[in-house]
Amino acid sequence: MFNFIIITAVILIILICFYRSLRGESLSKYKINSFTRYETQHSDGLMRLYDYLQSTFNIEKQPVLSRSGWSSKREAFDAAALAREFDCEFRKDEFVVGDHLLDGAWTLVEGFSSDNRILYLHGGAYTVGSDVSHRPITYQIAKRTKCAVFALNYRLMPESNRKDSIFDCQAAYDWILNYGPDGPDPVKNIAILGDSAGGNLALMLSHWSRKPEIKSPNAVVVLSPQTDCTFQSPSMQTNQTTDPMLKPLLSRLLKMPKLSLLWLLYWQLGYKPSNPLVSPIFDELSNLPPTLIQVSSSEMLFDDSIRYVAKARKHGSEVKLQIWNNLPHVWQIFDNFIDESHKALDQIGRFLDTNGFNDKIH
Repeated sequence: MFNFIIITAVILIILICFYRSLRGESLSKYKINSFTRYETQHSDGLMRLYDYLQSTFNIEKQPVLSRSGWSSKREAFDAAALAREFDCEFRKDEFVVGDHLLDGAWTLVEGFSSDNRILYLHGGAYTVGSDVSHRPITYQIAKRTKCAVFALNYRLMPESNRKDSIFDCQAAYDWILNYGPDGPDPVKNIAILGDSAGGNLALMLSHWSRKPEIKSPNAVVVLSPQTDCTFQSPSMQTNQTTDPMLKPLLSRLLKMPKLSLLWLLYWQLGYKPSNPLVSPIFDELSNLPPTLIQVSSSEMLFDDSIRYVAKARKHGSEVKLQIWNNLPHVWQIFDNFIDESHKALDQIGRFLDTNGFNDKIH
């Protein structure tokens, strides 16, 4: 009996240590009181947008860990942008890194400046999205800044792994420093933008670029980023009823016992969920480039932004936070539905303007 108790105690200690190793530090201590809040108008456009989201993102039969069925989802993501017309050029480009060919597209408005470039990293839960699906955002950013905006098609899961997406983004950043839309051309000003999963990758790049041998970006802008792959954020639970985009994707995962969830994520990611490469909030957050984060108080990733900003400021970095009420995840992409999309994009344009990107279209 005594031996059984000892063995049980040892197993429990091992499980507790394993759990803490996967989860990382407790993030509950990171709270913030200083931010800019914007109110949302209850418009017909917003009602139409939520109806659209309810019908489009009701994907209960397509869990985030599914190994198949993503082709149709990717086509659907692209279809919305393909149905629209944009007053710009989308110029395909590609480059070789090692034995791998990476591609994407430049968004170029009339009179664009090749000296000023933006690397855009699209969202889509690391499984969907492309330079095509996110044309509404890249167009609106290019329009406001006159920058050459390059949207990267990093490798997607499940065909590829998270290490591939990290490698691809780092390689693309190195490439865009020396290549513009017309070929070899050293950059003058460089910014990194990303939304959701792409926001996670943008923050990873922001941290990685602090190495002395790498040119740091003039600015970083992230929209509704995932910063914590351990799912510690309270809003992952409390905002499920107000997030029609992420709830269908994540609700079943979040019902799993915490240790089982962390182990599953460890297996899926190829990293501990608390590894800073996949969870930027667990990194050391000093000496960050000028950073703007926009997030809605209604989305499940709300506290991912709150806690990231709180920790970054505690480490001495100046990170600007803008909170918008009662809007869906990455509402900036829905510029054909709501005025709040344009207002948020205007704020991004002003932020970039104050950080070196001041050739604007008037």
